Parts: sequence; C-alpha cells; structure tokens
Amino acid sequence: MAATVLFLPAATAQNEGQYTHYMFNRLSYNPGFAGSSGNFSATVLYRNQWMGLKLAAPTSDGKAGSTPTDILFSVDLPVRFLHGGLGLNVNSQSIGYHQNIAINIDYAFRIFWGPGTLAAGFEVDLYNMQFNTDQLYGIDQLSGDYYNPVSGSVDPVISAQDNSDFLFDLSTGLYYQVPGVYYIGLSAKNLLGSKSDALSFKNARTFYLMGGYDYAFPYNPSFTLRPSFLAKTADFAVFQAEAAVLLDYENTFWAGLGYRLGDAFTFLGGVNVKWSDSWLRFGLAYDLTTNHLGTFKAGRTFGSLEAFLNFSFQIEIPKRPPTISRTTRYLLY
Repeated sequence: MAATVLFLPAATAQNEGQYTHYMFNRLSYNPGFAGSSGNFSATVLYRNQWMGLKLAAPTSDGKAGSTPTDILFSVDLPVRFLHGGLGLNVNSQSIGYHQNIAINIDYAFRIFWGPGTLAAGFEVDLYNMQFNTDQLYGIDQLSGDYYNPVSGSVDPVISAQDNSDFLFDLSTGLYYQVPGVYYIGLSAKNLLGSKSDALSFKNARTFYLMGGYDYAFPYNPSFTLRPSFLAKTADFAVFQAEAAVLLDYENTFWAGLGYRLGDAFTFLGGVNVKWSDSWLRFGLAYDLTTNHLGTFKAGRTFGSLEAFLNFSFQIEIPKRPPTISRTTRYLLY
C-alpha cells in the first residue's frame, strides 16, 4: 500500500484555460474581442488534456486526481448604444484535486481607426474554487487495519483548511482588427492577483499577445491561408508560445497544423454550415504531446482532444422610420 505525505505551501497558478482553438475562441483571452464580429455568437468548447495519463492515487483506497478537463461556454454580441460589445465566459475546469468555475463578464468600447476598428476591453472575473481534501490520504491516516485501512486525518493543515473559496479579479485588453485581413490583441488577465488564504492559492497575472492574418490566393480565391499565433506569460516567470496555419476552402472547410513550443504538435479541422444569415461551425483538434508526459510508454499520455461548436447569426437592427411633422404656415404681409 502506497502512502503520500501532503504539503500545502502557498501556490501560484495560471488558472486560465489552454485551448488549441485559440483563433476561434479569442474572447476567453481578450475582453476587447467582445462584439467584434458584428454577430451574436455562442460557443461551447470541450477539452480533455493528456488523455490516458495514469495518475496514481495516494493509497490503494484513494482516488487519483483528474487530468485537466475544461468545459467552456462563451457568448458575445455587439451593442450599438454602448458603442461596442458585451461578452460572457463560463468555464468549468477540473485539474488534480481542484474543481474550479470561472465567470468572466466583458465589455468592449470600439472606435473606427484607420482601415479597421480598435477596442478597449474590460472584464470582471469571478472564481469559485474547490479543493477535494476528502480524496487525499496522508501517512497519518493509515490505520494498519485490513478491513478499515484508512482512518480520519489528524493532519492540522488538512483538518483546518477550508475546501472552497471565492475570488474576485479584473482583466483588460486592447484588440485591433481589419475584418477579413488581420487582427492583433494584447491583454492582461487577473490584474489584482487575488489570493485565497483558505486554499493557499494566488491568481497569476497572465499576459497574452495574439494575432492572425487572412491571405486569399490571388489566382484561386476559393482558398484562404490563415496563420495565427498566441504568446503568453504568467507573472513573467513562465512563458509559452504557439502558432498554427489553417487552410480554408470557400469558408466551408478548414484544416491545419500547429505547434505549441516544448509541448505538442496540433492538428485541426472543421466545417462551416451556412443558411440565411446564420452560421453553424464545428471544429476538432488533436494535440500530439511531445514533452516527457507523452513518451510512448505505458501510463503516459497519448495526446489531448478538443472540440467546439459555434452558432452565430447577424444582428439586424431596424432603422427608426423618419418622423414626419405636418404644419401649416401662414405668410402675413
């Protein structure tokens, strides 16, 4: 029977989701994106990271923690009288013995600038975090009794620790785009660096730089090449960068390749279905892990899987009919 001693020092974590479909999910990285498409847009995304990775439980009677699993729902739309757009992200994340729910409420103020639009975004971040201490067994809980091998813990850290907490934070971002040509965005998440004393946890300030470009082949405009990139850093201590290139055919099918530095090769594909002024988009991505977690050995991961479904439609705001005033004027001489 294996035993594990649990140490709970103050930890700093990114607390932000990692998505291979970042180019289709820009709102989760930058609040300035809200309403930029001009459409009402709703997305559901699922990510199962490091599939097949065998996690050992602290004891034979314990439960192994979860590999990172994300379920994300996001929606955004332009709002004319606010001179910009509104957005909402709801993310449920399981990782290790943590269960986190994040709610992000976004507003972007947008102006015309040069050939495109420039937006400044502001975001309110709400986090509900849970730590499942009932799934952890320390060395003090091993009773030696065959029928009741695990007894109640007397670990002062675990017994005194709350298993949930609520955090409040703020984020901001700048986003510039020339529709159908290119986009670039810079954002900062968790500016307050909120801290949970109960869970010995602190949000990391995370900075993102992202961009993309659309290149239509001049002799065959049915095909469009869409390169993109995403770079991020948590408290300027951890850096990560990735890039991808998608080939799109008549805005109906796309497929592409990408690479996340020091982590994985990515393979993406999807389809768009259009009727009237509405779109239904479906995308699937697979990450082939290249770090030490993904070597071809028993118990190692065989990759990550991600899927998203997006529905959007164009918002038509009817123009107010002109007001007609009829007056009779008398000219007096």
